[in-house]
Amino acid sequence: MRLVAAAFCLLALPAAGGEFRAVGEDSAIMYDAPSKQATPLFVATRYYPLEVVVELEAWAKVRDHTGAITWVEKRLLTDKRMVVVTAASAEAHQLPEDGAPVSFVAAQNVALELVEPARAGSQLDWIHVRHADGADGFLRAAACWGD
Repeated sequence: MRLVAAAFCLLALPAAGGEFRAVGEDSAIMYDAPSKQATPLFVATRYYPLEVVVELEAWAKVRDHTGAITWVEKRLLTDKRMVVVTAASAEAHQLPEDGAPVSFVAAQNVALELVEPARAGSQLDWIHVRHADGADGFLRAAACWGD
């Protein structure tokens, strides 16, 4: 019995804090438990960012920007870093400065590729992002989730 418990503990490893991934397929079913027989809760679309909380052999327990905790098959995730805009809208600037020209404006719930996370120093509040149409810019980190 102890061997079974020890083996399960080895399979259920907590993810490193702040490990983010995204849905890498067109869609992924999010479940309430790590099984295809569990209750499906919702479907997440490609590039939906998720924070990995726990990893099993084939499943990941994840948290999304709303705080919802669900399970997803690990094979459906990608290491591509994405963020989701949580503000009503967010302006991405050409430089990490409030007065810089605006590159694009992203609406709430839009997923953006994270090119570069916030850096220590004067640019701590800014992240470098890229829109699906190819436009890139610097966004206030507080306007999004997933960095």
